[in-house]
Amino acid sequence: MSHTTREKSKLLSRVRRIRGQVEALERALEAERGCAQVLQQIAAVRGAINGLMLEVMEDHIETHLAGAQSASDLERRGSADELIEVMRTYLR
Repeated sequence: MSHTTREKSKLLSRVRRIRGQVEALERALEAERGCAQVLQQIAAVRGAINGLMLEVMEDHIETHLAGAQSASDLERRGSADELIEVMRTYLR
């Protein structure tokens, strides 16, 4: 079972909170709020996304790299390569 499946309800709750923050950002823009308020909302959304990314990444490392006693070196290398590629995409 995938770690994202095991933690599905917790992850979905975080995504729903992020959706609420994005909707608040949209409302702030529609209401022509000041730059400071909009920037604050953008920072909150970014922080929430980063927190979600970190949680999934930590679980990935624990499950597929650090805690994978039955996995072969080749499988662990594949998991590491996947993570590296995701991080490259995320940090662009």
